[in-house]
Amino acid sequence: MLHQQTRFEKLLSFLQGASWALAIAGGGYTFLLFLPFGFIIASIIALFIFLAGCFFAIICEMAQLQLDKLDELKKQTHFLEKLSLNDQTLSHH
Repeated sequence: MLHQQTRFEKLLSFLQGASWALAIAGGGYTFLLFLPFGFIIASIIALFIFLAGCFFAIICEMAQLQLDKLDELKKQTHFLEKLSLNDQTLSHH
């Protein structure tokens, strides 16, 4: 069964991609920008930018997992409701 993405899921996917871009490109650019101040300083600052991008990517991934969990719970609820309706029509001995 195909799942139609909502606007929120599309936005979440875009933000996750932007977070990875911040992590990779931002870390590399920051390293090159601060390289004249020294290798260690540039590495430390680039690491902080990279970790900030990874943090936002993880937040977006956690939100996506919660949406998937909600969809799965809705499916299970639907199946349980169907099962309870079928159970009421059966005779109990």
